[in-house]
Amino acid sequence: MRIGFVVNDIATEEAGYTTTRLAIAAKQRGHEVWLIGVGDLIYNADESIGAHAVTAPGKTYKAGETFLKEVRGDKAVCERISADDLDVLMLRNNPAEDGGRAWAQSAGIVFGDHAARRGTIVVNHPSSLAMAINKMYLQTFPEAVRPRTLVSRSVTDIREFIKQEDGRVVLKPLQGSGGQGVFLAREDDTANINQMVEAIVRDGYCIAQEYLPAASEGDTRLFVMNGEPLQINGKYAAFRRVSAPDDMRSNLHAGGHLARAEINDSMLRLVELVRPKLIQDGMFLVGLDIVGDKLMEINVFSPGGLGSAQKMEDENFTEAVITALERKVRARSDYGDKLDNSTLACL
Repeated sequence: MRIGFVVNDIATEEAGYTTTRLAIAAKQRGHEVWLIGVGDLIYNADESIGAHAVTAPGKTYKAGETFLKEVRGDKAVCERISADDLDVLMLRNNPAEDGGRAWAQSAGIVFGDHAARRGTIVVNHPSSLAMAINKMYLQTFPEAVRPRTLVSRSVTDIREFIKQEDGRVVLKPLQGSGGQGVFLAREDDTANINQMVEAIVRDGYCIAQEYLPAASEGDTRLFVMNGEPLQINGKYAAFRRVSAPDDMRSNLHAGGHLARAEINDSMLRLVELVRPKLIQDGMFLVGLDIVGDKLMEINVFSPGGLGSAQKMEDENFTEAVITALERKVRARSDYGDKLDNSTLACL
C-alpha cells in the first residue's frame, strides 16, 4: 500500500503526534509512506493531484524522534509524487491550527476532493470535512447528543441565553481548538461577559453552550473508526482528560492531565446515535469528546491522542487503523469505481 499523510507542516510535526505514530505503524507493516505539508500539494495541468512529498529512508522505525529526524534530514527521500499512484491519502491537517495561513485552511479538503474523484481513497471524506470546518458540525447530529447551544455575535443574544440557562454558560469561538478562548460566563458578571464576547467575536462567531456540571471532572476522548468504537481485546481507544484545579478546560496544554477512561453504556449510546451520520459522511477516524452523557465536540480533523490511549490500555491502536486502511484498499481493488469514496471511507 502507498499512503500519503497530509499535515499542516512537516517541520512542526512531533514524535508523539498520532500522525507520526500512524506513519511508523504503516512503515512497520511494509507500506510506502509519504508525508505531505498542506503547502506542498499541486494541481497539475493534466487535472491530476500531485505533491512535493518526503519519506524516511529506513524500512522500519520504533521511535517517532528517529523517524522525524530522518524525514527532515539529509538522507530523506524527496520526490514529486502523484496522488493517482497513492492507494490512500489521509488528511491529517487541522484547519484550526492554520489561523495565520488562511490559504491553508481548506487546501487539504480541496486537493483531497480532486484526488478522491480520480480514484484515490481519501479519508476522512473531503466533501464532508468541508461541512465540518467549524464547530457547527456538531449541530447536525441528534439533539439528544449535544448541549443546548446558541451561536451569535450579539452580546444581547448571549446574555438572554445565559438567563435561560440559569445564569451559567460556556463561551468559546466557533472555530479553533485546544481550549483557546474558552470561558465560563455567569449572569452576574456583567463586565466580564462583555469582555469575553468581544474577545471571541473579534475573529468570528461565539458559541454559547449549556454548562455541564460534569465538566468539572474533565472529559473523555473516545476514538470511533468506521462508525464503531475503536477497540482491541475489549479495550477501547480512549482516555480521560482531567481538568486542572480551578480550570474547567481539560485540554492537556490548558493544564489538564491524563487518566484511564471507563467507557460506560451512556458513552456507547452516544456512539450509536452519531454512527449513522458519521458513516453517511465518510468520517473514517474521529475523536468524540464526551462530558457526562453529552458530546462537547466531534473531532474529525486530525483527532489526536491515540498514543495516550495506547499508553493507558497497552494496545496497539495505530496498527488497527492501518489494518482498516488495508481492507479499504482491497475493497477498491475488488470493486473498482463501483464504490464511491464516502462508502469506502467507512467500509
